[in-house]
Amino acid sequence: MPAARGPGARPRQAEVAKAAGVSQATVSLVLGGKDRGSTISDETRHRVLDVARELGYTHDPAARRLAAARNNLLGVFSFTATFPTDVQHSYYSFLVGVEQEAAARGYDLVLFTGSSSGGAGAAAPDALSRVRLADGCLILGRHAPAAELRRLVDDGFPVVHLGRRQEPEGLAWVGADYVSASREVVARLAAQGHRRIVLVREDDEATASTDRERGVHEGLADAGLDTGPWTVFRTADPARCLTVARLCAWREDGVTAIVAEETDTGGAWRALLGAVRAAGWTCPDDISLALLGDPPADLAGEPSPTGFDIPRSRLGGAAVRRLTALVAGETADEPLVLCPHRPGATSGPPR
Repeated sequence: MPAARGPGARPRQAEVAKAAGVSQATVSLVLGGKDRGSTISDETRHRVLDVARELGYTHDPAARRLAAARNNLLGVFSFTATFPTDVQHSYYSFLVGVEQEAAARGYDLVLFTGSSSGGAGAAAPDALSRVRLADGCLILGRHAPAAELRRLVDDGFPVVHLGRRQEPEGLAWVGADYVSASREVVARLAAQGHRRIVLVREDDEATASTDRERGVHEGLADAGLDTGPWTVFRTADPARCLTVARLCAWREDGVTAIVAEETDTGGAWRALLGAVRAAGWTCPDDISLALLGDPPADLAGEPSPTGFDIPRSRLGGAAVRRLTALVAGETADEPLVLCPHRPGATSGPPR
């Protein structure tokens, strides 16, 4: 394998050629997509591509031109099946804040759509290579691949993740203060008289989920309420697991309030509302519900849920401010953005 490069140095085609045991001309043809119809075998082509991926090589035809001077372009990349453009989409308000702040600072936006055919799967690495065409890039998405982000960070490319992330180390981010907002929701439920509260969350380790869970635990502790394994209900399939039988079992155990996290799909909240209706219950007469975030747009006709609002437009603007600072070689540690409490109509004193 080639000798280790210095910090921030990008791998060269010569290194790929040496590691793959082929000529640099072969590497150039394969990585440039010009090997079709040549004498290069499929085995050789796959070996070159595998080595290039392992070394973190990115085919970047505009890199030399852009390295000399900025062009006032900011990239936006989303790890969703289709880039959101509908005003009801949960990302729409983020994009409004991004656009307004970018325009105010004299930047144009480039939307990278490589995720549209594969999300965070096969298309994502190529799309993340292309974001280098901009001066810097905003990343949106709950499950962005850490390995690809790591390469951008190691290369010193300005990138900001919209949403708090702990990995990879060194990645800049801007996020909402889900901990304090979730703690306040629990505190208000406790003040209404609830003594046994359950949190429903997705079965993964996304930072947004763990922050909400931390806030719930802190709120329970502040109120002096008992906690145990029953306090958090994790599920990968809310529609199947949040049933009438589950609600009845919780109520028999003394649970009078259920708190759900918001996700891109809104699965937990939808399942809870469906189970409550199927049981013939009403909120807050039979059970109190709270949502840690905004309700799905298609449920706008439902009673406003108790919980908190996510300041998406403000988060988008804060992300742009941090990204433009990185592009300019400056530091901009923006604090977590606070989430205003939403009283809502789905909680009240327990019966």
